[in-house]
Amino acid sequence: MKKIYSVEEYIEEHAHFSEALILLRDIIIATECVETIKWNAPVYTVNNKNVLGLGAFKNHFGIWFFNGVFLKDTHNLLINAQKNKTKALRQMRFESLSEIDKHIVLDYVKEAIENQKSGKEIKPDRSKKETVIPKELKDLFANNNDLKKSFESLSPYKQREYCNYIDSAKREATKQTRLKKITPMILQNIGLNDKYKNC
Repeated sequence: MKKIYSVEEYIEEHAHFSEALILLRDIIIATECVETIKWNAPVYTVNNKNVLGLGAFKNHFGIWFFNGVFLKDTHNLLINAQKNKTKALRQMRFESLSEIDKHIVLDYVKEAIENQKSGKEIKPDRSKKETVIPKELKDLFANNNDLKKSFESLSPYKQREYCNYIDSAKREATKQTRLKKITPMILQNIGLNDKYKNC
């Protein structure tokens, strides 16, 4: 994925929706939101807190509200893209420029700003999750102390990724194949999904 450095570049990358993205951007920057780029997309903040972002895909585009769960949603425009997974985030999706009502969009944006200023947000769950090491990985550590030490030096999050990766394999043969794959990665202090996070 190409690294995006400006909102103009992002709009250019999604030329099929450029007119609509420019309109939404104009509505947002008319408020006190500060424009920035995060996660390769335009994000708008108030007091350094994420309030909303612009997004464009193959068949739709729109605004995502970081704490959209608190919006009144009078016009029933918001959706939860990942039910049972996403707690706070809500999307306002469009498929064409003609669907955008500037006044309605501005009302939602202003409400999101006010919610942020009044401290309405769902805090991420920081409770410690215990890492359960699968038997296959424990057996490997018993015969390879360097591997064990390297694994222990990884962040708890990366350790859990590896454990889940082994645990989620149904067949023993798959578990063994996965163990062979991750052994050199652990020894190099690389997380399972690091290559995807840097793109």
